[in-house]
Amino acid sequence: MHIETLKVFCDLVDVQSFSLAAERNFITQSAVSQQIRTLEEKFNRRFLERVRGRREVKLTSAGEVFYREAKNVLAAYDQMNESLRGLVGKIGGTVKVATVYSVGLHELPAKVGEFMSKFPSAKIDLEYSRTTKVVRDVLNGTVELGVLAFPEPRRGLTITQMPSNKLVLVCPPDHKFAKKTSVKTKDLNGVDFVLFELDTPTRKATDKILKAYGVEVKKIAEFDNIETIKRAVQVGFGLAILPLPSVTEEERTGNLAVIKLADKEWVRPVGVIYRSDRTLSLAAKKFVHLLESEI
Repeated sequence: MHIETLKVFCDLVDVQSFSLAAERNFITQSAVSQQIRTLEEKFNRRFLERVRGRREVKLTSAGEVFYREAKNVLAAYDQMNESLRGLVGKIGGTVKVATVYSVGLHELPAKVGEFMSKFPSAKIDLEYSRTTKVVRDVLNGTVELGVLAFPEPRRGLTITQMPSNKLVLVCPPDHKFAKKTSVKTKDLNGVDFVLFELDTPTRKATDKILKAYGVEVKKIAEFDNIETIKRAVQVGFGLAILPLPSVTEEERTGNLAVIKLADKEWVRPVGVIYRSDRTLSLAAKKFVHLLESEI
């Protein structure tokens, strides 16, 4: 029995898909099925329940035991590799990271570049997704790290805080607010706004702060993409509240005016999440340490 077979089995359980497990391990779906059958024959136990017409992968009681112990074996194998690299002072391997677009596009590139220059034998595999999927992928082991805005405490997850960034008011250069150095929250009452969609953490935080100040804005449009919001503001749909790192280029070129929000609540926390029950690879530990430090 090869270590790769254990990984295929665990990946299948984690991603709940024969096709995704095959893709992750660069093999065919039939090869995944064959490896599962080989394991079951070797141990003379049924590990997966086959339910006709249903796609989910359900473990038997024996499968749950095997999955738990296989994960331990894979973790020990990874730790062995890390220890061997450490003997020669070499940090290598691939760190799989999932992040939301607003953080990944505007805050991580510099950190990834710094990491790669310090540890050229290591690699950051970065993918972009919505907050809910980032959390789910970390919990099921699809990725090792998640990087989020407004990370929420959750059982089974550890959060390492990164430096927070300010939320700022963004408007077209010809808007009446454009020449101001700062704006109070109460001044936004009745103003046309372009907002994030309701289920995004930044939108939830924005709504909470506005409500606390008794402010109601006019919702003109909602988008789930920060770049779309910026374009909508540029063409005059309304104003927006966005993280400062995401609009520094537009402020530099004069395409948008960026105004400080005077009240202290307008801060966006950012954090790295990872599973509490797993030991991070040495490369992942180094990347987390880099992320929690100031630029």
